[in-house]
Parts: sequence; C-alpha cells; structure tokens
Amino acid sequence: MLYNLIIYLYLLGVAVYSLFNEKVRKMWRGERAAFGVLREKVDPTARYAWFHAASLGEFEQGRPLMEQLRRDHPEYKILLTFFSPSGYEVRKDYEGADIVCYLPLDTITNARRFLRLIRPEVAFFIKYEFWYNYLHILKHRRVPVYSVSSIFRPDQVFFKWYGRQYGRVLNCFTHFFVQNEVSRELLAKIGITCVTITGDTRFDRVLQIKEQAKQLTVVEQFAGDAPKVFVAGSSWPPDEDIFIKYFCEHPEWKLIIAPHVIGEDHLQQIERKLEGWNVQRYTAPPSASEGATSVLQQGNEAPSGAVGGALIIDCFGLLSSIYRYATVCYVGGGFGVSIHNTVEAAVWGRPVIFGPENEKFQEAQELKQCGGGLEISGYDDFARIMDRFAADATALQQAGKAAGDYVMGKAGATTKILAAAQL
Repeated sequence: MLYNLIIYLYLLGVAVYSLFNEKVRKMWRGERAAFGVLREKVDPTARYAWFHAASLGEFEQGRPLMEQLRRDHPEYKILLTFFSPSGYEVRKDYEGADIVCYLPLDTITNARRFLRLIRPEVAFFIKYEFWYNYLHILKHRRVPVYSVSSIFRPDQVFFKWYGRQYGRVLNCFTHFFVQNEVSRELLAKIGITCVTITGDTRFDRVLQIKEQAKQLTVVEQFAGDAPKVFVAGSSWPPDEDIFIKYFCEHPEWKLIIAPHVIGEDHLQQIERKLEGWNVQRYTAPPSASEGATSVLQQGNEAPSGAVGGALIIDCFGLLSSIYRYATVCYVGGGFGVSIHNTVEAAVWGRPVIFGPENEKFQEAQELKQCGGGLEISGYDDFARIMDRFAADATALQQAGKAAGDYVMGKAGATTKILAAAQL
C-alpha cells in the first residue's frame, strides 16, 4: 500500500540526511541499534507493558502511567520506546522503565521482528502515535492497545476523504482515552465508539513535579523578599523583545529568564537587551567566583547606575521548579514556533501570559476561558496586563487562583486509564 512506500522513501531520506545532520544521525543510529539492545536486555520469561512516546513531551504524559502501573502491577516489566532523539537522549537512563530504546521505523519487517522479541501483553501509545504496521500486527496478535491523552482535530488525515485507507489504523486500538468531547465526536463520525474522555495525564505529571520541586538556593537568594518577580520560561527573542522592553521601564520588578535555546549567542543577546541592569547567570552567581558574571559585569559589583535585577537560567531542568518564585509567569514560543508548556506554570497558582500561537493547545484555550491564562498579541497587550496586575492585587490573586484551580480540576486521568485498561 501507499503507506509502506512512503515509509521506505522516508527511510531512504533519513539515511541520506543523517550524513549532514547530527540529530537525524542519532535517530538513524539509534533505530538501527534497537534490535541489539532488545536482544541483550529482553527477559524472555517476563511480561512486558510497552509504552511508546514520540518525544519528550509525550514521555511526560506517559510517565504517570508507567510509574503507577509499576506500583500497582509489579508483575509487568516496562519497555519504553522513543521516535525522536529529543526524547531518547534526555530519558535513555529513565529508571522507571526496564528497557529504553528507539522504535525502529514502521516497516513490516521491523514491526514483526520487534514484536517477536518483546511479545508485549499490553501497549500504550501516547497522544499522536499511529504506526500502521505495528498496530495491525498488535491487533492480529490480540494485544490490547490504548491511545492515551490523544486529541483529534477536523483537519487531521483520518477525517479527510483521501485518508480513509490510512484511517483504518484507528480500528487497531482497543480503546481511546481522549482529552475532550470534540475528539470523541470526531471519532464517532467515522464509526469509532471505544472512547472515554479522561483528560490529559500531563496534569497528573505537573502535580507530581510540583510535589518533587527542587529548592533552588541561587534563585531564592536572587528573589529575596521582592514582592514582584516575573518568570519567563522557554522564551524566544520575539518574547524577550516584548517583556524586556516593559521591565526596562519598570525596574521595581525582578526578572528571571529561562530561554528555550541555551547557547552563548542567545545568552549574550539577552544580556545586551538588559544593558544597564544588574544581570547574573544561574551557573555563575556573583558569589561563586571572581569572574562569575554576565558580559555586562566583570566582578562582583553591579555596573554603575544599574537598575533592576535579572537572573538568566543558563542550564536545563530547573524551569518547572523556578515558576514557584514568580508573581506572574510568561510562557514563550507564542510568537513563532507555538507556545510551550503552560500547565507547569499554572500549577503553582500564578497567572500565565503567552503569545497568540496557541490555538492548537487545549490547555491554553481553557486557561484563557477560566481567567488564569492571558493572551497577548504584542507589547501594548503585555503592558496593559502587567500594569493592571501591579495596581490591582485582587485581580492578580484571582487570576493566579483560577490557573491553579484549573490544573487541580483536570487531574486524575492516570487512575481512570489504568482502571479501565485490561491488565
């Protein structure tokens, strides 16, 4: 069929592109090495539950399920597979799974070989994963397969006339645990009724993260007793242009910036925009060493006439804990690539501001509806919102409470899914 032709053409394209791109090369090598990993690590006497996540975001959605399944059903070993290097390279040592590897590309030969090695008793595909050959073989083998935290939109191929043949892949699932009513209705229109609205397991995950949040001494010392702290997470240059302009006029705020891209060029670009500020980097606070400063400061003293205070987070893995120190949060990406994770900010009961590229994100839409999320289209919107929060403590408190209540009200998908699954 056409799908298999496309897969082989894609395989050829990846092989060629891997010669020029490091990320693709890692994926190419990882997929080819997967069978060796499985032959070495698979216990032929064990019972396996297979979880597949495309990348890091889907892993975070699947993580609560894996961890609760391990607690409630220790008779299963867990296999975790990734498609993208951005997931595998970060979580290849994840202790919650017994085996972690890439998923070989979805050719018929690969799918048969993979499933013969693993012999999973149950499989969970997170959100958007619909691999035709793997799923058809799983169905043929009568293995229960669940689509978890999935969300469907009318523009997806399954609901187009030209996608009917590929759309048969949806019939391979035992059950869909979807995020919303729109998804349920779309599936019903094409005859799929094994659907339950459970919401998104990501809400359970952010609550776990909140409970396990790190105490960050550098951030605590920077924030001190300041009544106004603005935390910008996963920011890009267009985001930074907006909020830095505002805070250059309002130096009474302390500013914490955790950029999405942590590279020296980007970090220095941010520092130049903050010229005249007392700026420090997380990994080089002023007290750490003689030269532990930004390019704006050489030594432990702030520049003459410096105003405001800014802390740049120049490492990964801290953002979800940093939001706790905010008075107001900002989530970047909304002026280009699309917004990043708003829920990990909202869980702390803080208002969340973001740009206009958010229409495909249900949680952003719902945060706007409840008043916990605020969309901006440019500087004027941002200034208006910040001025209102600075002048009206009640409005600030209400928006933060709405954000926190929204997250709490969405929790519980993990328990519902595992209670309904055939384990």
